[in-house]
Amino acid sequence: MRIFIVITCLLLFFKAADAQENYDASLISKELMPYATVVIRNSETTIEVKDLSNVNYHITKAITVLNKNGDDMARLIVEYDKITELKSIKGAIYNSFGKQISKFSKSDCEDYSNAHDFSLFEDARVKVYTPSVTEYPYTIVYDYEYRSKQTLDIDKWEPVEHTGIAVEKSSFTFICKPDFNINYKASNLAGKPLISTDTHGLKTYTWQLNNQKAAKHEPFSPYHDSFLPGVQIAPQNFTYYGINGTYNNWEDLGKWEYNNLIASRQNLDSETIQHIKEITKDIADPKQKAKKVYEYMQNKTHYISVQVGIGGIQPFLAADVDKQNYGDCKALVNYTQALLKAIDINSYYCIVQADNDYTIGLQNDFPSLNQGNHIILCIPFKNDTTWADCTSQTIPFGYLGSFTDDRNVLACTPEGGKLMHTPKYTLKDNVKRRKANFAIDNEGAISGNMTTVFKGVDYEYRDELINEPRTEQNKMLQKIYPINNLLIDKLDLQQDKSFNPSTTENITLHARDYASFSDGKYYFLLNPVNRIEETPKEVRNRINDVYIARGYTEEDEVTYTIPSGFRPEKEPLMVSIEKPFGKFTATMVLIGNQLTYKRKLQFIEGTYSKDTYQDLVDFYQAIVDADEYNVVLTKN
Repeated sequence: MRIFIVITCLLLFFKAADAQENYDASLISKELMPYATVVIRNSETTIEVKDLSNVNYHITKAITVLNKNGDDMARLIVEYDKITELKSIKGAIYNSFGKQISKFSKSDCEDYSNAHDFSLFEDARVKVYTPSVTEYPYTIVYDYEYRSKQTLDIDKWEPVEHTGIAVEKSSFTFICKPDFNINYKASNLAGKPLISTDTHGLKTYTWQLNNQKAAKHEPFSPYHDSFLPGVQIAPQNFTYYGINGTYNNWEDLGKWEYNNLIASRQNLDSETIQHIKEITKDIADPKQKAKKVYEYMQNKTHYISVQVGIGGIQPFLAADVDKQNYGDCKALVNYTQALLKAIDINSYYCIVQADNDYTIGLQNDFPSLNQGNHIILCIPFKNDTTWADCTSQTIPFGYLGSFTDDRNVLACTPEGGKLMHTPKYTLKDNVKRRKANFAIDNEGAISGNMTTVFKGVDYEYRDELINEPRTEQNKMLQKIYPINNLLIDKLDLQQDKSFNPSTTENITLHARDYASFSDGKYYFLLNPVNRIEETPKEVRNRINDVYIARGYTEEDEVTYTIPSGFRPEKEPLMVSIEKPFGKFTATMVLIGNQLTYKRKLQFIEGTYSKDTYQDLVDFYQAIVDADEYNVVLTKN
């Protein structure tokens, strides 16, 4: 009997040992190591929809961190709020040999407010666990579970969140009742999901990703969603803070948004309505009327974000904004709509994904509300659709800038939702044009004036300077313009807020020792203020196409008055390059004591073959070389 017990115990021991994952870092396949900062040894994400207001999330993940660049991936961050109940967190840390060195639980996590810095108040919070490990590689294993009381926004599965992550194995399982219908979209994943139904009638969708090499960082790549794997889930029936809904397309979703979250929130008192009519009564052009209303809203209100409960997607009452003089993007758009409605101008409340770096639009073929993070206003004038961002107290009416231009948005109307596209700022619109007249004296000091005009997305380039004290403006300009010993004698900034806005900067400046004098020769840098100093890094065996998100044009003309009796010692600068993705010219001409430098650079937005990348690097290098051109003047 005793022998039987011993044998049984040994069998159980070995079975447990077999079940225990081995996190020895040396077991990672060498094929997964190139470009990797972390390797996901195993990841299992399970989402089970028990009913419309009860969704359980269970995530287990083991991550081996290869070097300090992967430490951010080892940090566990779990968000929660009043509609998301955090149930459990537990985990452990293993050394490079796979030996456990510590463990942690929910009580070991730091707890913070998850409010954004632009919000007055949010009910979102976050649990954070940061391992304090300094020897690499190490492995963190964690397991956490939470319950969501809504089905409108189902978390996206992203087995690879960004470059530098390799995956041994990862799986995503979505479980629901047979009558819970979903739309799903898998991107950059081979094969279709495994779909099955168990004996209890529950339907299961399973996606897997195994032995995925790390994507390397490549400059000028498209947005990572276009080449990294992921799965999106959109339920056809849902509930959100007690409001039920159904949608199969953008039209349905926009109609639900309008009917349930917007339509009843645009009433204003009679006094405000009468005032809006009064200030616009002498304006005949509807667009000029709308501009007057927009500027009234800007002057009256200021942006404050309050994201609590359903207020995360529902605007404040227009009447409350009118009394309190503040609101977030949703509230200010809704309020502006109500003001326009008072003078019979129709407008649309539009959901957009705002981002300065990429033009990320709503997907034509996959409707879901969680694709947007911002609200803007559309005013569909006949043959002249106009757009407005209502959160800024300074930007011109009709100006969007890089934050929301050139992307699909969802307009929520009484007839239903419809996808629209915001205007695109091209290289002809995004212009920075500079003209300067400088004098260089016998001591090498430079002085003169410089005028720069910014248009298109560049219009906002000097916003941060305008309201600063003079001393701060000078400090900021000294950082912007790379002239040693720069001193600003006078600065004037003017913004034209017409329908084609521009910012004009006028500077009077001087700086000692700009030019040096030695052995009867003058030396100075030809390009004083607008230089590219680095080229994109070389990339071998590039995978992604070359993506230039935004085109622009830069034009510089600088005229130097130099001491008389000098001539160029070397060949004057003369560069002209033309590529599919851009053009660059730089010239220098000396006539008498007037030396004129002209520079023009254009980048053309678009997607280009990956084979173009080396040409792009060479293009940049030619610009760097031209921008570093030193003038050498010798006596005639």
